[in-house]
Amino acid sequence: MKHQNIAILGSTGSIGTQALDIISDKPELFTVSLLTANSNYRLLAEQANRFQPDMIVLCDESVSKQFQSLLTYKPSQLHFGQEALIHAAIESTYDLLLNSLVGFAGFMSTYHAIRLNKKVALANKESLVVGGELLSKLPGFLNGNLIPVDSEHSAMLQSLIGEEKESIKKIIITASGGPFRTCTKEELEKVTVEDALNHPNWSMGNKITIDSATMMNKGLEIIEAKWLFDLPAEAIEPVIHPQSIIHSIVEFVDGSSKAQLGPPDMKVPILYSLTYPSREPYPNQTLDYTSSFRMDFEPVNRDLFPCLDLAVSALKEGGAKPAILNAANEIAVERFLNGEIRYIDIHQIIEKSLEEISADNELSPDSLQYIDKETRVFSNSLLK
Repeated sequence: MKHQNIAILGSTGSIGTQALDIISDKPELFTVSLLTANSNYRLLAEQANRFQPDMIVLCDESVSKQFQSLLTYKPSQLHFGQEALIHAAIESTYDLLLNSLVGFAGFMSTYHAIRLNKKVALANKESLVVGGELLSKLPGFLNGNLIPVDSEHSAMLQSLIGEEKESIKKIIITASGGPFRTCTKEELEKVTVEDALNHPNWSMGNKITIDSATMMNKGLEIIEAKWLFDLPAEAIEPVIHPQSIIHSIVEFVDGSSKAQLGPPDMKVPILYSLTYPSREPYPNQTLDYTSSFRMDFEPVNRDLFPCLDLAVSALKEGGAKPAILNAANEIAVERFLNGEIRYIDIHQIIEKSLEEISADNELSPDSLQYIDKETRVFSNSLLK
């Protein structure tokens, strides 16, 4: 495998820091050309001083002086503000862009990189959720330059190597069920933020951990899978798999199935996205097949997880509905984490937003930005 320059959007988050661990262990394969962060300037400075990228972006301009005082070298380009993320995706010199931004903020960077036929490792779910219809028509997407980082979609990709699309009967997308799969609806009314952040298997950022608790993450992943693999919603089936060992299963028309297995460790799909289509040796944890372990499966209790059906409905309606779903969910999760609303209010805010906000605009990056802003204002006004 040839040496690659890696650009990382969101380098101080969970995916970004793990990617940098891998990169530091493989200096013969990778160098870092770009690092960006939202507001964690101390960690960004540590990373920058260690990897010395040519370009750095810090979105929070209010801490620019503090950040610059911590740098021990002079990067070729140093930018501040949210808009600089788009500039970085377009202008930075890289072989692969790892987009691990959280939320709609990551869409525009993905859009412009894929428009320019650049290679993108995508850990930003919202790019495909909000703009899959637009991205799927761009040169980079059509040329296979969009590589999923999510463990589920990486598993699908790995299972589909060498297979024809016509051979796919359906994809089974596995879910741990989060911390609440055995709860009653009455118990969910008393859920605290601490309860929802206590994921049984994965260590992730707060937003995605809450999405896992509500199972909105599976809804978003179904939308992603639809665009990545050109499948209808009916051909993507979520199931509960509490052990998180099988990350997805592809069932074929001849009755056979392929699955990708491994312990719940994001470094495996991150590494695969960096080296795709090759594989590189790395000391990731593996399963011990000589020891007994369980792999259980059960249907999703959709009464407990109404966010899942909201996502599927938005996908089927199409247009800007997934953008409304995404923005409303981001606001609802943020308000729950801030203690403004109850856990059970999250799906109500999303449902009301989908009902009330018009999705008739013709899809474009500008119209998606407008709808995103409109939805955020509306979602913030509910249940005050």
